[in-house]
Amino acid sequence: MSGSDAPDSGGRRAVNVTDGPLLKPLVVLSLPIVLTNLLQVAYNLADTFWVGRLGQDAVSALSFSWAIVFLIITLAAGFTVAGTVLVAQNKGAGNLDRISAVAGQTIAFVIGASVLLSVVGYALAPWLLRLIGATPGTEVFALSVTYTRTMFLGIPFVFGFFIFQSLLQGWGDTRTPLYLMLLGVVLNVVADPFLILGFQDNLLFEVAGLTALQADLFAATGFTGFGVQGAAIATIASRGLGAVVAIGLLLSGRVGIHLAPRDFVPTRETIRKIVRIGGPASIEMSTQSLGVTVVTALVALAGADAVAAYGIGTRVTSLVVLPALGLARGTETIVGQNLGAKQPDRAKQSVVASAAITAVVLAVVSVIVYLGAAAIVDVFITGPDATRVVAVGAEYLRIVGATYAFLGVFHVLQGAYRGSGSTRLAMIFGVLGLILLRVPPAYVLLAWFDLGATGVWYGIALANVAMVLISGLYFRRGTWTDGVIERGREREVPADD
Repeated sequence: MSGSDAPDSGGRRAVNVTDGPLLKPLVVLSLPIVLTNLLQVAYNLADTFWVGRLGQDAVSALSFSWAIVFLIITLAAGFTVAGTVLVAQNKGAGNLDRISAVAGQTIAFVIGASVLLSVVGYALAPWLLRLIGATPGTEVFALSVTYTRTMFLGIPFVFGFFIFQSLLQGWGDTRTPLYLMLLGVVLNVVADPFLILGFQDNLLFEVAGLTALQADLFAATGFTGFGVQGAAIATIASRGLGAVVAIGLLLSGRVGIHLAPRDFVPTRETIRKIVRIGGPASIEMSTQSLGVTVVTALVALAGADAVAAYGIGTRVTSLVVLPALGLARGTETIVGQNLGAKQPDRAKQSVVASAAITAVVLAVVSVIVYLGAAAIVDVFITGPDATRVVAVGAEYLRIVGATYAFLGVFHVLQGAYRGSGSTRLAMIFGVLGLILLRVPPAYVLLAWFDLGATGVWYGIALANVAMVLISGLYFRRGTWTDGVIERGREREVPADD
């Protein structure tokens, strides 16, 4: 029978968010998401560490490749938001007979889209790499093409995990995806060195704790690894296994959602709704990477030191806002289920609680970052130009870091809009806040007022404050709480969404 017909005995990890206190379920939902994001960082660090053993060309190739792969991932990942929204709101409304069909069709749509992106990306990889500045005919270009094409071949496996994570999040279970991510990270960390370096690296043997004799026996096999491509193979293999386990759990019903083969058959009505909700979410997510790219080009006008400082500053910022991103995803679920249950006041209360927690935590973090700005930047840079980069980077952290609380609250509000199904609204605020309110003022302060990189930092800080004020005013208006489903059936996305 279809999973929605099955009792919730398989979903014991699902958190009840439609009645009782709000604070505990908000934290219980959000904390595993934060940990999952941290594990994603571990994924990337492991790849970078072992690829770094191959030399500067290999690291540069990884950087070029990820600029493309990350953009494609954000474009397609937006459609997984539709799965979260539709599952959450149908569960809150008690439409359990709709959840399996929605989940199965979302999986079919996202995997189908990822297969298409995989084919197109594989074919266009050399052209895309040239577009972002990789030089044809160089070793870096050849390595970049190999890595990028290998990653594109595995995109469907990567998205198999992403859609599982989104569906379970909508159901109210964020722990099971965390456990699968942990499994994937462990497998990736173990496989990375062998697939990248083979059995020829002394550090590998030291890490593994092998004796000299054992190391010689492995080295005698002559296996030298796949180089940069090995990092992609390790990622695909670990994510692929996670995706297989995830689909198996959904088919078995052990996670509350129970899929049958007929649930994967697309219907025009559901696919249309997935596109209506997921399309704007894709644009919103991609504006984050686009915004960083545009500001990087702007910062380049201030010199190479400023670019290095900005790179370090954005890396620190991305780590600092992880708790806010986790709370934003938790807010998506609580808002979705409570709007489905026709409890808009409770949905609003969850947003206010999440925003308050975020503001307090990030305000404390801002003080810590302000006091230790130079020391933080110094961790990421060495060499003859380190002193200048540390000075410029510390200035970035002191100016932009003072607005971390505003940036965090903005992410929470975006989560609220996505959870209600108002993804077009989230898209508008994303483009407004991360591009329009940020780039023009930063350019004016940089060029017209001749403030250099300092002007860009103030431009970013002003945008962080302005975008949360504008988004917050719309939140108070309350028209975003209509939702996209009703008890017993789904309704059209409102035209003013």
